[in-house]
Amino acid sequence: MNVKRFFLWLLMSVLLIPVGAQQVLTLEDCCNMALKDNNAIKISQENAAASEALRKMALTEFFPKFSANGTYMWNEKNVSLLSDEQQDKINSMGTTLQGTMQNLSYGNPSSSILDGVISTLLDQMLSSIDVATPLNAVGHEITDAFNLNTQQVAAGAVSVTQPIYLGGKLRALYKTAKLASDVSNIKYEKEKEDLLISVEEAYWRVLSVRHKQQLAEQYVKLLEQLDSDVNAMVEVELATRSDQLKVSVKLNEARMSLAKANSGLSLSRMLLFQLCGLDLNGDYIVAEDSTLTNYAPEDSLDMAAVWSARPELRMLEAAAGIADAGVKAARSTLLPNVLATGSYLTTKPNFFNGYANDFGGMFTAGVVVNIPLCHAGSFYALKAAKHKRNVAELQLDEARGKIELQANKLNYELGVANTKLQQAQSALNVAEENLRLADESFKAGMISSSDLMAAQTAWLSAESELIDAEIEMRMTYRHLQQALGRSE
Repeated sequence: MNVKRFFLWLLMSVLLIPVGAQQVLTLEDCCNMALKDNNAIKISQENAAASEALRKMALTEFFPKFSANGTYMWNEKNVSLLSDEQQDKINSMGTTLQGTMQNLSYGNPSSSILDGVISTLLDQMLSSIDVATPLNAVGHEITDAFNLNTQQVAAGAVSVTQPIYLGGKLRALYKTAKLASDVSNIKYEKEKEDLLISVEEAYWRVLSVRHKQQLAEQYVKLLEQLDSDVNAMVEVELATRSDQLKVSVKLNEARMSLAKANSGLSLSRMLLFQLCGLDLNGDYIVAEDSTLTNYAPEDSLDMAAVWSARPELRMLEAAAGIADAGVKAARSTLLPNVLATGSYLTTKPNFFNGYANDFGGMFTAGVVVNIPLCHAGSFYALKAAKHKRNVAELQLDEARGKIELQANKLNYELGVANTKLQQAQSALNVAEENLRLADESFKAGMISSSDLMAAQTAWLSAESELIDAEIEMRMTYRHLQQALGRSE
């Protein structure tokens, strides 16, 4: 950074800005605020957290699953195995038998063998025996037993299922979830890196436009002084009206350029503040960075290290891994599935004790085996998954070639930027000396105002080119570091 311009900016800051009235923003401050308040970074963080939760969910698929179920049902009617007529007969079988016994007693008159005394004793004995009541009670018990008592039904079960072998499906699922989580984390890091690059570009753009604004102000002052000198020379007939008009036209152009520079500075500041999450019209000072390092290009590039560090390739490698897991998942649909199950079941009515009106239950355990026999669609799904895996691998190879080209291109451009910076510095030194000599010659009347304005214009162009060369070298180096997978 030119020392003269730096001290000029520092002097203007001290004279024009009240102490403590504005917050000074360094490049590090801008980067920290951008990472803290940028919504894109927050979204990327949430996506990474969601992917990590999905990975943990996939891991739980390897463990047993427990479940509990319960049901209750009210039915308008009970289920009975006997009709109403049959129930009536069974319920009254004691009464029927009692009547039959009495008919037997009364229906057999005394014979010559039985005399009247024996017949009387038999009648008294039969009439004293109560058969109806106990038999009717037994009949009611029988009909109740054939009544299934399904008007209120309740059931409950606790079960456990443990996958034993699912053809590799669970491993493929977990691998996919893990790689997806890795991709989300890589995207988060890349979002941060891209944001920092954008902040740096906006930061240096503000400084570049501000320097050019200061140059425009100096240029306007030079032309104003020249305009005043030419006007005085016209009055004493040392210059012509044409010379005065040429200076006036140039002065108007310089003032228009200054107005554009002021507008550009406001817009570039707004972009930087927007990236940092600040008020677009906030009263902030973008601090000057006067340190400038001549960043030399790399002597040689270790592409293996670059490929392992670049987030784009790491994401493509993860995508290839996901595609390979997809092949295994598709193949698992053609392989047997084995599950172990166990449960405890309880019901009311109790089906294990003659439909008793209470709860009864039992334990069960078993193994479930499913063997696919003919699934033509699964073969084509496996074939499609293999093609997708091939596509992912081809994309990875293609990206490696593009990244190698990008890294070498930026490394070459960094060398060019160094050369341009050196040439711009030399050109500025020549332009400053030429302007000094032209100013002295003009005051001595040895050159015209047009020659002086040409020297001023050349100085302005050299200053502007030096500013652009400095920013270009900084950002080329930064982009090269990003292309090499190096974060700062």
